[in-house]
Amino acid sequence: MNSSVDRIVESFQNLTLAGVETLGAIYAPDARFKDPFNDVQGLPAVQQIYRHMYETLENPRFVITGRIVQGAQCFLIWEFHFAFKRFQRGRAQCILGGSHLVLDGEGRITMHRDYWDAAEELYEKLPVVGGLMRWMKRRGNA
Repeated sequence: MNSSVDRIVESFQNLTLAGVETLGAIYAPDARFKDPFNDVQGLPAVQQIYRHMYETLENPRFVITGRIVQGAQCFLIWEFHFAFKRFQRGRAQCILGGSHLVLDGEGRITMHRDYWDAAEELYEKLPVVGGLMRWMKRRGNA
């Protein structure tokens, strides 16, 4: 399984818009993908999530900083680097998170679940919403 995880890590770290069309090499046809904004099933739906990422963000890229592999499952720890296209153009952003992956007998992803804090990692970086989120966080911590 480690060679499959190596292949998956390399695919994520070197992903490009053109590479979205080749995700069938690492995702099973009926793969499920879930994150704070999406819950989809099937390779075409998974590919659409990645296409949308390239349509809405500048220079999105993943850096895998750690991994835990146990049997047919792994957990990848990552940094997601990007810039927004619609505001704060060119300003580097980074989201920290992790992905739980379940692999089939061929080493392809059948379940991909991302874990990251959308409030802290994304909403607080948005213009109007960010101020409200930071205020709510301060109030909750008071």
